[in-house]
Amino acid sequence: MKILVPVDGSEGANRAVDYVINSLSWLKDVPQVFLLNVQWKLATGNVKLFISQDTINDYYREQGMEALTPACQRLDAAGLAYSYHISVGTPAEGIVQYAQEHGADLIVLGAHGQETLSSLLLGTVADKVARLASVPVVLVK
Repeated sequence: MKILVPVDGSEGANRAVDYVINSLSWLKDVPQVFLLNVQWKLATGNVKLFISQDTINDYYREQGMEALTPACQRLDAAGLAYSYHISVGTPAEGIVQYAQEHGADLIVLGAHGQETLSSLLLGTVADKVARLASVPVVLVK
């Protein structure tokens, strides 16, 4: 079984990771776990005149690793192998695309992460993933 756990460094994301760890006792086989952090693409405009693309990419990596670190630490402590990836784009669409590309059987995510005001008005990332995904989605409160 392949389980995708999108993480943003929030307590909700940490609870989703804990849910996967606690599920090991009732799963038939040890799952293949994928951690994913999707960084919002920066509106760079004229910024690229002053900052290189490499610097922007470094920023995405630093922010992504900061968000991934608590989840990695939890999985390491549980002795559960995983892989991780940082992508850039719109979170809900990025999560669904990654799940499709990697053949995820299940997506487990926190019901509330680090939403912005616009996402609260337009619907949370979790709501969008649940609507868009072609695989089961477990929302962890």
